[in-house]
Amino acid sequence: MLRSVAALVLPEMAVFEFGVICEVFGLDRSDDGLPVLDFRICGPEAGVALRTTSGGRLIPDHGLDGLRGADLVAVGATRLREFPDDVLDALRAAHADGATILSVCSGVFVLGAAGLLDGRRCSVHWNAVDELRARHPLAQVDPDVLFVDDGDLVTSAGTAAGIDACLHLVRRELGSAVVNGIARRMVVPPQRDGGQRQYVDQPVPECTIDTLAPVLEWMLENIDQDHTVGALAARAGMSGRTFARRFAAETGTTPVRWLTLQRVLRAQRLLEDTDLSVEEIARDTGFGGAALLRHHFRRRLGVAPADYRRSFRACGPAEVAAGLASAGS
Repeated sequence: MLRSVAALVLPEMAVFEFGVICEVFGLDRSDDGLPVLDFRICGPEAGVALRTTSGGRLIPDHGLDGLRGADLVAVGATRLREFPDDVLDALRAAHADGATILSVCSGVFVLGAAGLLDGRRCSVHWNAVDELRARHPLAQVDPDVLFVDDGDLVTSAGTAAGIDACLHLVRRELGSAVVNGIARRMVVPPQRDGGQRQYVDQPVPECTIDTLAPVLEWMLENIDQDHTVGALAARAGMSGRTFARRFAAETGTTPVRWLTLQRVLRAQRLLEDTDLSVEEIARDTGFGGAALLRHHFRRRLGVAPADYRRSFRACGPAEVAAGLASAGS
């Protein structure tokens, strides 16, 4: 269970990416019944101001000793590529002690300098892929995805992809009820899959009346039904080829992949919030049978539906908060 987060800040840090970490992990949302994490901002030296890429300065309350004992160490983006030995030593020590390490955008270069990327899958902003590969040839860089979850190492692409990675970690550690509550307050969707492309060809359709939003909403409302590309294209008033192209432009993925993700997400909520059997959930989410649900569920989350339910069935926001309180007492 995620209880404590240390945000590592360095000179020339990017304010937006740092703000994403603070927004997801550092705010008190107990008025919504959401857990409050032990959140601390750590720099090379406590009380010493660090310059940001926007020209301002930030003063961390904690030094590198603040990384000790944290369940998660989050490293924001920075323009630096060379880092002090004590910073790298502290990051390596936190990882060795069992902390999950998260990087947002160019924060991955800190992980690489610490040797944490060797032989590991990772992601970075698309315009830094070649540089990351050149500096850290042992890293397995995926050049296109939003983020990579490699267990105790989670790396994201730039800017908004950091939101996806942070929310993914919340979902992984605290369950969908908590991440949905945070995402609702942030007014962002908690549902983008890490395997989606970093950017889409046409983020905003040129003609708003042609947006696929009504079709997407209809698919979600009828998620238990079979959907073919041909039938969806007909509903949208397009040819199959045009529909597939527009779908990729608006969502960054294919209709089948998008629908499968929505079905898995719906299954997660039903496993957490209902007593329906796995077979019933499979029918309600459009998988048809338990075998297909188990296949896609395990493929995306790494666990079987029954194991997921045992872990998160009682972990709504209030229960998670109570668990955190008892763990800290």
